[in-house]
Amino acid sequence: MSKTYDIQGFTICLDKVVLLSSVFEAEKGEGWQFNIRLVGDVRLQVKLPGRAEATLERQMLVRALNGQPVTEASETQAR
Repeated sequence: MSKTYDIQGFTICLDKVVLLSSVFEAEKGEGWQFNIRLVGDVRLQVKLPGRAEATLERQMLVRALNGQPVTEASETQAR
């Protein structure tokens, strides 16, 4: 069974992620975003109002992709 990760209403299979962009400012003042590209050239845009929120969400996804617990990222960020 493949590992999954929930993000903004989507559940993604971690073994299908092929690319993860950096955090950048979204167009038209829609906050900050990063993109997740999956197998089959499917792209998810993750948009959040604040840069810190987007960075933290991306960090937690990277930790999940690396097989690390995601709860530690939020604890480290809060300090």
